[in-house]
Amino acid sequence: MGSLVSGFFLGFSLILAIGSQNAFVLRAGLARKFVLPIVLTCAVSDAVLIIAGVSGLGALINQMPDLITAIRYFGAAFLAFYGVRSWMAALRASDGLTAEGVLNTQRQAIVTCLMFTWLNPHVYLDTVVLLGSISQTHSSPVLFAVGATLASFIFFFSLGFGARLLAPLFAARRAWQVLDFVIGIIMFSLAFMLIRGA
Repeated sequence: MGSLVSGFFLGFSLILAIGSQNAFVLRAGLARKFVLPIVLTCAVSDAVLIIAGVSGLGALINQMPDLITAIRYFGAAFLAFYGVRSWMAALRASDGLTAEGVLNTQRQAIVTCLMFTWLNPHVYLDTVVLLGSISQTHSSPVLFAVGATLASFIFFFSLGFGARLLAPLFAARRAWQVLDFVIGIIMFSLAFMLIRGA
């Protein structure tokens, strides 16, 4: 049971920081568009990566620095593109919850969500390498992985579906503009950090 609890709290702490993926989920939750497929995509992706890490993939990734570098550049380009998109949405925001900038189809939403997840090198370092390594120090790596996966599901479902509690605030056009502007700053900051890290 200790392994399960440790995995849960470590997993939760790693995904708590506001990053590109979390900002995307928050915006979808506020707009109430494709929330279930988006949060499922995030949580299932995390589960796959956590299981891969516990299974020993982390050691293999550590031996392929060129792969991580390539992912850094692709990720930075994607984040910069989305940052521009967010700022454009802030400039042309229409009326409150109908503000532009939200993806129009479920397929578009899922593909974008997958890109936020799989083009982020930090997700490999956090889930595959870090969680994978720490899981091996516990009596039950499997329970550790279950705890970390459970944390991911709880976090993304809470963020996606809990965002609607902020809906009254985001009924105003100005609130959407501020959110999109802040998301743009987050995207550009992360893109810069990825390039600098490469």
